[in-house]
Amino acid sequence: MTDLNSSIGNNSSLLKIPTIKYNKLFINGDFVDSLSGATFETIDPRTEEVIARISEGAKEDIDIAVKAAREAFDSSPWPRMSGEARGKIMMKFAELIDENIEELAALDAIDAGKLYYIAKVMEIPGAISILRYYAGAADKIHGEVLKSHGQFHAYTLMEPIGVVGHIIPWNAPSSIFFTKVAPSLAVGCTMVLKPAEQTPLSALFYAHLAKLAGIPNGVLNVVPGFGPTAGAAISSHMDIDAVSFTGSVEVGREIMQAAAKSNLKHVSLELGGKSPLIIFDDADVDKAADLALLGILANKGEVCCASSRVFVQEGIYDQVEKKLVEKAKAWIVGDPFDPKSQQGPQADRNQLEKILSYIEHGKREGATLLTGGRRLGSEGYYIEPTIFSNVKEDMLIATDEIFGPVMALMKFKTIEEAIKSANNTRYGLAAGIVTKDMDIANTVSRSIRAGIIWINCYLALGSDFPFGGYKMSGIGRDSGLEALHKYLQVKSVVTPIYNSPWL
Repeated sequence: MTDLNSSIGNNSSLLKIPTIKYNKLFINGDFVDSLSGATFETIDPRTEEVIARISEGAKEDIDIAVKAAREAFDSSPWPRMSGEARGKIMMKFAELIDENIEELAALDAIDAGKLYYIAKVMEIPGAISILRYYAGAADKIHGEVLKSHGQFHAYTLMEPIGVVGHIIPWNAPSSIFFTKVAPSLAVGCTMVLKPAEQTPLSALFYAHLAKLAGIPNGVLNVVPGFGPTAGAAISSHMDIDAVSFTGSVEVGREIMQAAAKSNLKHVSLELGGKSPLIIFDDADVDKAADLALLGILANKGEVCCASSRVFVQEGIYDQVEKKLVEKAKAWIVGDPFDPKSQQGPQADRNQLEKILSYIEHGKREGATLLTGGRRLGSEGYYIEPTIFSNVKEDMLIATDEIFGPVMALMKFKTIEEAIKSANNTRYGLAAGIVTKDMDIANTVSRSIRAGIIWINCYLALGSDFPFGGYKMSGIGRDSGLEALHKYLQVKSVVTPIYNSPWL
């Protein structure tokens, strides 16, 4: 079941550890040391050993990167070339990623604890799809002609907003990299990106491939570092025109405050959630349990839209509870390079300890621990899949985003009760509905305040599906054509028609 695979740390046949080629800041097309010379360790969550030392960017390094991005925006061909030309370079970028997919998947496995196979066949191919999607959109960005009562000829131009700051998290380092970078490249922006300090390796590799693809120097700069220094410098920088962030509500607030106090830069935020999955009496119990476990255990629960609150109608509650426990106990936690593993380690020690502390909160508050709840092994950041029942909606495990493999299981009677409970959260990122009755599905999907609703599926994401939240889950949308507008300015151009009979 959840016994830790014996492969961890002692079966060299499973290890596909790449040589770390890029561990410096990438600024203006070159890998450089930080000005201070400072470095930090990036840790393998499987073994708790140091993978590499990474150059640590700080405010002065961000200043240099922003200067390079500003010069590239003002002087390089990138914002001025046709969308078709930008799209061709982005397509080349995608090809290079595809050629290096095994190495990139291994980097995310050792840096983020992601399952190697999933990274190789799903997440990085998904990132490539995002890049190709926006490459195809690059030559389709246009304004419109405006009706103006006959006295004027008027139209709008859609222009790149300028220099963008991207601050990305550690849970999906490849897919979120391109969720941010691809649309801003497509419209002609230049950028400075700070990867999470836990997972800088693939971002630096992508910077190298971007240069090989022909993206001009200064267009994409990658500066690893810490939030209070490098991240804060991006948020408050007077020469950054927009900032896009994915992470916690607390940091999102700080970014908004910094943007307001500096130059009122545009801000877009994806801030996570406490997403409900609602299972109705007519659902297939086995399939419903599979969806519920997928929603909370995928990527070891380090998913912003994880189905961490599962509501089951009373008629099938006992059956679903039994099936969930049975399946969770059979879930295989182990080394992310082992093809049998279904769950790797949490990203770092802080996350491991946070999850364990919430499990203890759940016990103290009176929830029933059905299965799991323990750290696995003495080496690496592994946690058992954990399910609580008898959860009340005001318990911390039902209100706070835990960001780990912890499910809060609750019972409901009526549709109205389910809708009320689903909306009883400060978040509003996602929700799932499991039912064979489309009247129920349509009613509930229109009633839940969340940015994406999945009916009889979960975690179904695509390049063209707008993704973002209601309430405290954020501002703006990633993915889809809507994401392009975060990186565009609208300019109206008006000229008089001198021979108009109305003048």
